[in-house]
Amino acid sequence: MTQINIITVGKLKEQYLKDACSEYVKRLGTFCRINVSEIAESRVSLDPSQNEIKLALENEGKQILSLIKPKSYTFSLCIEGSQMASENLADKLCEITLRGTSVINFIIGSSHGLAKSVKDKSDYRLSMSEMTFPHQLARVMLIEQIYRAYTIINNKKYHK
Repeated sequence: MTQINIITVGKLKEQYLKDACSEYVKRLGTFCRINVSEIAESRVSLDPSQNEIKLALENEGKQILSLIKPKSYTFSLCIEGSQMASENLADKLCEITLRGTSVINFIIGSSHGLAKSVKDKSDYRLSMSEMTFPHQLARVMLIEQIYRAYTIINNKKYHK
């Protein structure tokens, strides 16, 4: 069974977002093993300089990279990444597992993004949309899309 790791910077604060994530994680248990790892967001001043942001991202990046196992496949969510339809994500997940990779990582950075080192380590840079969403909502949207992909792969009625 495929292991899906969601590595995210920061914790969910709102209960309704926690509830939504928990529901999709529970549903995904039918299709894969899923683990969500939260790392602490590096604190920056209210009006941080570019250097302060870079240092914070590098600190977060070291923590993220320490959680990525060798021979796993890694998606980094970043604005400059490529967008894909739900069906294409399903196809990509199938392709990855058919190549023999059993661990897939999805990385969500802080509101400042991801360190270059994390993006460089990634196999695929994924953008969820050109629109801007609340940072904490990204986790719910990602887990829902992973669930949707697995329902597509398994010919379930969820995806319309």
